[in-house]
Amino acid sequence: MSDRLDLPVSGLGFGMNPSFADLVRRERPEALPQTMRVDITAAAAAQVPHGTTVLGMKYADGVIVAGDRRATAGYTIADEKMRKVFPADDYSAIAIAGAAGMAVEMVKLFQLELEHYEKLTGDRLSLEGKANRLGQLIRENFPLAMQGLVVVPLFGGYDLRRGEGRIFHYDATGGRWEEDDYQSTGSGSQPAKNSLKKRWRRDLDRAAAIRVAVEALLDASEDDVATGGPNPIRKIYPIVLAVTAEGADEVPESEVEAAVTAVLEERS
Repeated sequence: MSDRLDLPVSGLGFGMNPSFADLVRRERPEALPQTMRVDITAAAAAQVPHGTTVLGMKYADGVIVAGDRRATAGYTIADEKMRKVFPADDYSAIAIAGAAGMAVEMVKLFQLELEHYEKLTGDRLSLEGKANRLGQLIRENFPLAMQGLVVVPLFGGYDLRRGEGRIFHYDATGGRWEEDDYQSTGSGSQPAKNSLKKRWRRDLDRAAAIRVAVEALLDASEDDVATGGPNPIRKIYPIVLAVTAEGADEVPESEVEAAVTAVLEERS
């Protein structure tokens, strides 16, 4: 037949890409429809704004969840004031890293579901239940994650039943793990974790915990170009939430600024 598509079969061995569409795209791109000739994964990764470094840590009264403010699209800074840390409900917080649009929509849906559950049952979902539900939302996003639109949030809250703060982190498939001390995710997660490893203590008070979180984000910004450092001139500082038995409260900018100033003065 004249329209027969002859493709080599030598590339179909073990360990090779099993996608037929990718094989045609590589060997005979002219045979694809115009809309399929672009590498969707590469295009998504290059053009979609991504949030970067966020972290969570336990301290004496509960948990601190914090994040930098930069969003990047490829090598371009898409936003210097993006918000990556949100209260999920009265006693929990969520921090996002990954495809910004998908992540923010996931946060909104998660907040809505927790509010709906509380109104429907007259009781709050347990912290364990909230963590499980967030894992399900991440799993539902997995088909888009395979196209480059990955969303990997960090979740923390105060467990009223146990009387302690707890932190959960996830992978792109919705897998969930609980941390006993601190965790970070995003492009600058490794330098942030290295900083937390040196500075974190379980008995940190609020002021000390905020300073440790801010210093970890500052360390991440120095090693990772996608992580934004504080900008005192434009008044751009990390977003920090403290979750305790009293609830989830955003740390005032004045407290965060004071912590940033203290860290910078120590280093200078």
